Amino acid sequence: MKHHDHDHSRDRSFDDGPPSEHEIMSRAMQELLEAKGVITAEQLRRRMEQFDAEFPQRGARVIAHAWVDADFRQRLLVDGKRACAEWGIDLEADRLIAVENTPRLHNVIVCTLCSCYPRALLGMPPTWYKSENYRRRVVREPRAVLREFGTVIPEEVEVRVHDSNADMRYVVVPMRPAGTDGWSEERLASIITRDALVGVTVPDAKR
Repeated sequence: MKHHDHDHSRDRSFDDGPPSEHEIMSRAMQELLEAKGVITAEQLRRRMEQFDAEFPQRGARVIAHAWVDADFRQRLLVDGKRACAEWGIDLEADRLIAVENTPRLHNVIVCTLCSCYPRALLGMPPTWYKSENYRRRVVREPRAVLREFGTVIPEEVEVRVHDSNADMRYVVVPMRPAGTDGWSEERLASIITRDALVGVTVPDAKR
C-alpha cells in the first residue's frame, strides 16, 4: 500500500459548502446552552482545546500498545470498549469494535447517517469525515476515496467499509509497518495518525 501525506483542509473534493442539518442543530444547542448559562463560550473553547491537544493521542497510544502486547491486542479485538477502559478511556457508545487490517484486508470507517465517531478515543471528527460527500462516496467507491487521501490499495486486497451508529463505534487497527522492530511504544504511537485509525491512510515508519 502506498501512502503520502496530504493536507485535506484544502481538499475541495470533501467541501460541502453550507453546514449540514446536524451541524446546524449542534450550533443551535450550543447557543441555547450559552443563553441559559449552562456553559460559557470560554468553557466550550477550553473543552475543544482539550480534545485537540489530548484526545487524538489516546487512540495512537492504545494501538501502539496493541502492536507490542499480543494479549492486549486480542482483548481489544474481542471487546474494544473494555480494553480501552484499561486505559481509563470511557467511550460514549455501548460498543467499540476494533477491526484489524491484514495483508488481505483493509478497513475504513464511516457514519452514513451523521458523524458518529469515537470522540473519547480520537478527539473531534475532522470536517471531511462529517461531510456528506465522504459519507456518500466512501460506501460506493472506497478505493477512489482512499486514493484521494494518497492511499492506494492493491486490487487483490479487499476493502471493507464499516458504518458506525449511535450505539456502536469502530476503530481500525492498522498493520505495524516493517522496520519498526525494537521501537518503543512512544515512538510507535508517533507514527499512528487519526486518519490511519479511521482507515483512510496507513502508518508510515518514515514520517
